[in-house]
Amino acid sequence: MTDRPVEGLRPLRVCVVGASGKLGRYMVEHALARGYEVVGVCRPQSVGKLAGFADRITVVPGATNDPSVIAQAVTGCDGVLTVLAPWGVHGYATGTAQAVLDHAPPEARLVFSCGWHITRDGADVYTRRLRVFIAVAGRLARWLRLVDLDDQVEACRRVFASDRRWTVVRGSDLEEGDSQGLPVWSRHVGDPVLASNRTRRVDFALFMVEALTDDSLVHEAPAIVGCQTPSALAHGAARP
Repeated sequence: MTDRPVEGLRPLRVCVVGASGKLGRYMVEHALARGYEVVGVCRPQSVGKLAGFADRITVVPGATNDPSVIAQAVTGCDGVLTVLAPWGVHGYATGTAQAVLDHAPPEARLVFSCGWHITRDGADVYTRRLRVFIAVAGRLARWLRLVDLDDQVEACRRVFASDRRWTVVRGSDLEEGDSQGLPVWSRHVGDPVLASNRTRRVDFALFMVEALTDDSLVHEAPAIVGCQTPSALAHGAARP
């Protein structure tokens, strides 16, 4: 997959699943800046949040866990960027991931977003503070029927088991602000380079879009951190 459109070739066609959220809108911006054709999927009540992109993107309104919506949106796409949002307690993230896995074109690059709490091989090392927070916040959110973190775990399990050309980007705590550049990454949480646990949301989106054309990230689950954070500066660029 080429990084940018080349004269005589059609531009990459990219679908952003969850386009109306903060992360999704940043991904749309980065994709458009590269000259990509963009299709955005979002709930009907959130279509207005994409008004700033006007005629520059195609919007497919609908639930992102609806297979028929995803099938329509990903047709002809070279890449699919998916926000795995574990809303509610009815498997929303899992349904979204499965719909993308089932309906994206066979050779499409699939890039998913999630949090550090997802582990691919069990080799991540979490601080006690983070483990307690996930346990307590996760139970409370599920009790209130707002979010089910286990749903995101199951969604990623299905991605990891797939033979599709996937990448799962695991984000640290996010903050707003101007871009600091492409985040650094490691295969495992616990690497000293990740200790600052902070990434600009606009740069999380940048990493997602860059992953579309980085074949070294196929079948990887990079945990990222801002490139200008103290830990990144102290330990240098993370290496796989």
